[in-house]
Amino acid sequence: MFALADALLRDIASLRPSSATFWGIGGHDHAWDDFSPQGASAVIATLAHHKRQIDTASCTHPRDHVAASFARDFLDVELERLREGDHLADLNHIASPFQNIRMVFDVMNTSTREGWQNITERLATIDRALGSYREALEEGRRNGNTASRRQVDAVIEQGRVYAGETSSFRAFPATFASGSVFDPSLAVRLDKAAAHAQRAYAELTDYLEHTYRPSAMATDGFGEERYARKARSFLGMTIDLRDTFEWGWHEIRQISERMQIVAAQIKSGASLDEVVTLLESDPSRCAHGPDELIRFVAERQARAVTELDGVHFDIPHPVRSVETKLAPAGGPLGAYYFPPSDDFSRPGTIWYSPGNEQLIPLYREVSTAYHEGFPGHHLQLGVQVSLRDDLSRLHRVMISDFQTGYAEGWALYAERLMDELGYLERPEYVLGMLACQMMRACRVVLDIGAHLGLRAPSDAAFRPGDLIDFDYGIDMLTRVARMPPSHAASEMTRYLGWPGQAIAYKVGERIILGVRDEVRHRQGNSFDMKRFHASLLSTGAIGLGALRKVLLA
Repeated sequence: MFALADALLRDIASLRPSSATFWGIGGHDHAWDDFSPQGASAVIATLAHHKRQIDTASCTHPRDHVAASFARDFLDVELERLREGDHLADLNHIASPFQNIRMVFDVMNTSTREGWQNITERLATIDRALGSYREALEEGRRNGNTASRRQVDAVIEQGRVYAGETSSFRAFPATFASGSVFDPSLAVRLDKAAAHAQRAYAELTDYLEHTYRPSAMATDGFGEERYARKARSFLGMTIDLRDTFEWGWHEIRQISERMQIVAAQIKSGASLDEVVTLLESDPSRCAHGPDELIRFVAERQARAVTELDGVHFDIPHPVRSVETKLAPAGGPLGAYYFPPSDDFSRPGTIWYSPGNEQLIPLYREVSTAYHEGFPGHHLQLGVQVSLRDDLSRLHRVMISDFQTGYAEGWALYAERLMDELGYLERPEYVLGMLACQMMRACRVVLDIGAHLGLRAPSDAAFRPGDLIDFDYGIDMLTRVARMPPSHAASEMTRYLGWPGQAIAYKVGERIILGVRDEVRHRQGNSFDMKRFHASLLSTGAIGLGALRKVLLA
């Protein structure tokens, strides 16, 4: 079964070279995917072939069952996505080929001449990737299968950055010139290739603005059937959407009550709004610019790794290092994480996109650092990559948009865990964690509500009875989750363009906490938190339904 999974990974890496780069699989860093309808047909044929082989193979060892289950889940999700034509309308402001084609350069090797040759080759041929992507979008447009106008507008704005004066492509020549492997002849090619990449993005952006946008959907919601399918692919289980919607409102009420209590600990007699204003305006409670934020986060990460290793987690040696960097301009605001490569030659990295603010409130950033880095994504994904004897290579390195419920559920659980362990040592950091929890709870009701066309319940804590749409979402995120308006608009655009993904955080955390409670109840005084975490992390990212079965077997 490991051999079959390896063969599947080799074929997918060959057909999707940019994905191979994200996964840390060498040998493909010079090439591009074929995003066109013809390219999708080739992928379908390859996946169907591997599915037949895996479905008929026998499993003789427990680890074979895990490998087969993961491979089948991946194959089922991908085949359904392609056969349903999702790739023909794969355009949104945060996680579509439009962003990924640019972002792949963020994780490419810049320490060797070969690495720079690959970067130069990809920049020089980026029109092939963007052109094939345009073919897919054009077929979708001709057939009435398009992204919404709101997503198109967000992407056009990004495209103007990718093609403009602040484009990350423009930084490549200077970065190469300042490195130890500089080569004048390659530098000439790199300079031309970077300019070519900007032009290619400008041309695709023009197409989106002048040809695609007039045909784009005016409405945002995906509808219940499509939304349920998307949510299932992210969660690895089927949930009752309306029950989850109601639970989201319950979480909002519970979190709100605790926020009031913690705010009183920060400034007695002040309202929650007054406390938040204090935390966001007091220079002593803020980072003074992005560079100071990066230093602050890096210091928190280093301390957490040092103090928790061997006590609450057994951390593999390569996972003890995590990098923190500023993301290139043009992407959505916030933070995200890229896992290490298969051989750990590329370390796990937290990327921050804080915008242009020079005064950055820190009360939320401690919890976010634990979510994105250690013990959140970095620990979970680092352990997964390290489990060479237990997980197939496919399972270890394929970090994709499915099994999100496990990965994001763990990361959100890690925020709560660090509070339990005392690493949110100031009340304002606890309030920041609760603010992040509130935002994720709002995501549940906004994501499900906006796509299913639901109204807030009559007893809702915010605008009861109102239709949940884009404007409602911005208002809720601003007033309930207390996000800056620019962040709130970016978040709501994300939910509407990436249905089902936003609920994975709270739903995943809910499953993990529920399983922990059940295991604790069964084991009584013998329950050991470190052992529970080791058992959970040893499965690698799997569907939430499968996770329950494994841990409660």
